Order: sequence, then structure tokens, then C-alpha cells
Amino acid sequence: MSLPKVILKSGKEKSIQRRHPWIFSGAVYGVSREINDGEMVDVVDSKNNHLGTGYFSDKGSIVVRILTFGEETFTENFWKDKLQSAWYLRTQILDFEVTNAFRVIHGEGDGISGLIIDYYDKNWVIQAHSTGVFLQMEQIAEAIKSNFSEYCETIYCKSSGTLPNTGTDYFLFGNKVEAVAKENNILFSVNWVEGQKTGFFLDQRENRKLLGEFSKGKKVLNTFCYTGGFSIYAMSAGAELVTSVDISQKAVDLAASNMELNFPNANHKAVADDVFNFMKEHTQQYDVIVLDPPAFAKSIKSKHTATQAYKRLNIAGLKALAPNGILFTFSCSQVIDDVLFYNTVAAAAIETGRNIRVLHKLEQGPDHPTNIYHPEGHYLKGLVLFVE
Repeated sequence: MSLPKVILKSGKEKSIQRRHPWIFSGAVYGVSREINDGEMVDVVDSKNNHLGTGYFSDKGSIVVRILTFGEETFTENFWKDKLQSAWYLRTQILDFEVTNAFRVIHGEGDGISGLIIDYYDKNWVIQAHSTGVFLQMEQIAEAIKSNFSEYCETIYCKSSGTLPNTGTDYFLFGNKVEAVAKENNILFSVNWVEGQKTGFFLDQRENRKLLGEFSKGKKVLNTFCYTGGFSIYAMSAGAELVTSVDISQKAVDLAASNMELNFPNANHKAVADDVFNFMKEHTQQYDVIVLDPPAFAKSIKSKHTATQAYKRLNIAGLKALAPNGILFTFSCSQVIDDVLFYNTVAAAAIETGRNIRVLHKLEQGPDHPTNIYHPEGHYLKGLVLFVE
């Protein structure tokens, strides 16, 4: 049976010809018939030339998420093939003996717009960002079980936060709710049912490891600590003192629990407090500070307000940093690009009047790849600063 068609305006085919996977509403001339949310469609140009196939959405500005381009055809082996390709990449960039928690599918970066799959020691957590992908959840689960039976104990669909109309989250296979995951031989308790996102922030793995190189014998402050990832890496490298701060008591308890899991006798303080308030009220200066806030900007409309918040946060962090200290500062807001983030941190630096050098520019780990045709997939930005 032929698929319904989404017809583009003249001249609007160029982005898909460059293999960008999003079709925006402003590029659409019309449709061949009424199309349901999540239905698969063919995309054609104004002369009816086939450009690609993907899932239709009647919500938001992205009308179609392309899965196959040009003459490629979508077959029943699509999910198996994509999963095998993604898994192969992870075998090349990770040592499974020391790390058993990583992202398997990173949306557009792995050729499946709208799909996230994270892996925690034989437990798979799937998150759909489009109705089309959500409707294929059973097929995706079958592809996981078929391809990776020896690496699969549980498959959990956690899409209620990204697609509120889908109802509750549910198990597709197995029933485990948590596991002790291993990252560079450091242990983390991960609960994908109750935790944020898929249970853990995997994108900072390489940056956490780098932090350890600066932490030996130092006093380290980890703000917005969540599960305490940066804190535990700092302690593993021999930090003198680590303080973890988060406004959420639940997050602080997780950080403390994960520290206990790895270093029962660590000199670790876990504090539930507003980060801005903590840095203002405490006179203790730290040798290393991590500023890793949640996304301050969720949309273009909040871009200016977010920029000001990042500036205030970095001023506070720089003031709390001891002479010759190290600042790790991040933004995961997609609408704050590298240049704007750099300039915002520079503006904060100017206000402090301190001599500052950039040591590293950071991004998400390689298991969160960016599709070269989809630069929007690069979302995590970070700087490591040496502050005199």
C-alpha cells in the first residue's frame, strides 16, 4: 500500500537533499490526504520527486522526521540494522569491561530521529520523542531481544515525560527497576523508573574522567550534583574534600548513596540547598568547582533569560573559587550555542576581573554522537578554566 505524501514547496527540498532529518511546517506545500499523527509518509518535492520517508507529526514545528533518504526504502529490518550499527560503534569507543552504562541510540546521531535508548548493565531504557517512534515500541523491543538476547534482562519504555499523551511508562520485557551500573570502574546505582530522564546522565562520562585529573588533594564543589557523578570521580582521584549540592533532597541522597557505594569513608558533604544561595552563604573557597545546571533555556523565547542566569551562575562560581583554581562550567541548553555560551562565561569573567585561561572546550561523550548533517545534535557545551 502506498504511503501518504507530504509535498514540499518549491526550493524547500535542499535541506533534505543535504540529509538533514527534519522537515519543518513552513516548508510544506500540502499533503496527498489526511495524515494521522505518527503515520509513516513519503516526502516529495514540488515536482513529485521522492526525497525520503519518515514519521509525520501534527504537533510542533517539525512535521516529518526522516528515517530513510532518497532511494533508500524502509524495511522490516530497519530497527535491527540501526541497532547493530549503533552497538558496533559503542564496541569501538568503549571498554565494556570497565563501562557497562552508555547510550546505544542517540536520536539523529544514530540515524533515528526521535529515539533515545540508554543501556545499564543488560537493562535497556527507551525514550520516544515522537509519536511515530512510540508507535513502533514493540518492534524496537523485539529488535533488541533478537539482536542482543545475551545482553538483555529488561526493556523499559519511559516516554511519558517526552510524550505526555502516551500515558504511563511500562515494561516491554522483564521487570527490573534498578541496577548498579559501572562507568570507568566507578559504581552508580541507577533507577530508571524513579530517576530523571532514563535514570542517569551518561553524556558527561568523559568530562567526569577529566575532572579527576584536576582533583587530587583538592577541595571540590559539585553543584547541581544529581547522582553525584563528578563528586565520585573527584574522590576516586584523591580529592581532599568533596561537597555535593543540589536543591533536591532526593538528588543529594542519591549522591551520598553513590559515594558510600564507592568510598564509604570519603570526606564528603552532601547538601540540599539552592546552588546560588549555597555559594553566597558559604565563605569556604574551593580549588575545583563544577557548574553543571539543568537546561536554563528550553526554547528560543527563554534564551535571553537563560543567558543572564548562566552569567550569574558563573560569576558566583568564579567568586567561590580559590586562587589558581579550576572551573568546569557547562550548558546543556540546545538554543545556547557554543559562541553564546563562551561569550556569556567571558562576560561573567570580566565582572570578576580575574586572569582566566581556557584549558579545554568540552562536549557530550562519543556515545552521544552528532550527525554531521544535523549540527543541532551537539547540545552539551563546556569549558575548563584556570583562574588565577
